[in-house]
Amino acid sequence: MPLDLPLPESADDLRTRWRAPKAEQPRLRARDAADALRISEAELVAAQCGLIARPLVMDIERLFEGLPAVGRVMALTRNDSCVHERKGAYEPARFGPMAGIVLGPDIDLRIFPKHWKHLYAVTDVNVDPARQSLQVFDATGTAVHKIFALDATDMAAWSNLVESLLPSVPTALAVDRPQTVERAVNGNPNRDALLADWAAIKDVHEFHGMLKRNEVDALQAMQLVDGVYTQPLTAAATNEMLMLAAERQVPIMVFVGNAGLIQIHTGHVHRVVRMDHWVNVLDPDFNLHLREDHIAHAFAVTKPTSDGPLHSVELFDRDGGRIATFFGKRKPGEPELESWRGIVAELPRQKA
Repeated sequence: MPLDLPLPESADDLRTRWRAPKAEQPRLRARDAADALRISEAELVAAQCGLIARPLVMDIERLFEGLPAVGRVMALTRNDSCVHERKGAYEPARFGPMAGIVLGPDIDLRIFPKHWKHLYAVTDVNVDPARQSLQVFDATGTAVHKIFALDATDMAAWSNLVESLLPSVPTALAVDRPQTVERAVNGNPNRDALLADWAAIKDVHEFHGMLKRNEVDALQAMQLVDGVYTQPLTAAATNEMLMLAAERQVPIMVFVGNAGLIQIHTGHVHRVVRMDHWVNVLDPDFNLHLREDHIAHAFAVTKPTSDGPLHSVELFDRDGGRIATFFGKRKPGEPELESWRGIVAELPRQKA
């Protein structure tokens, strides 16, 4: 059932409650503040409408039509365990009946529009100069995608885009209660059929269809083909993989997403830094922030294709949710980099 504004407490009361944690932790992220206040991030943003936030019309095609004109920005996509930040310019998007794509050398996205429900223009006044962003949320108020203006952004084009998305009559935010969905595990999987289907893969894009045919999710499939097409890795293998890619300057592909979007970085990584539970890539145009302690399952995975076997590192949380996926840089029709294959072969395996 939707929760309609007015909120259980007034926007003024909510802003007052937010001041205390914000004062104690000036760099506290909105998502963490919302969790502390037991509300969605979209509700936290909506409570600041008229101050630092403006609700916009969630017209996804109009949004992406205007983004190329704004030039260089920072695109951010995250899930509960990983944050992916990439600087660059948006190329024109293409949309089909179920999905869209932005295919650029810097910003590379796979878009699932049914999850794009709420859009806000936000001004962060806690930094100097104030930082402008466009923030997209799903039906539960969880962030799907954020776009941040940079010094090089064309702010006139940015303003024009925001103005084009202003509603004629502002509407109150309504968010759905998050539903706890139990992971569906096939209690009687056919391992032989799965192995046969896996062996027949010609393109990595066939993988999702193969899972559906076999009525298993990705994690269960990885576990069922253990020793044939997958090998369990230690949680520390991800940091090792990034360190080796940086040291040897092997270009990689980094996929991070949520239900509404997958964001991809393709290229080299340079500065890999571990801080507490976080594994970070801190490069000028690409940042990755990964909670190593959230990795419950990690695999070295082999998928046969018409271009030869492809190897990946795939991470899952304790609920079977996908955290991130890593490949060596390649284009369709090209074989895998031997240097990437060598890195995957060296990663620490879990002991039986």
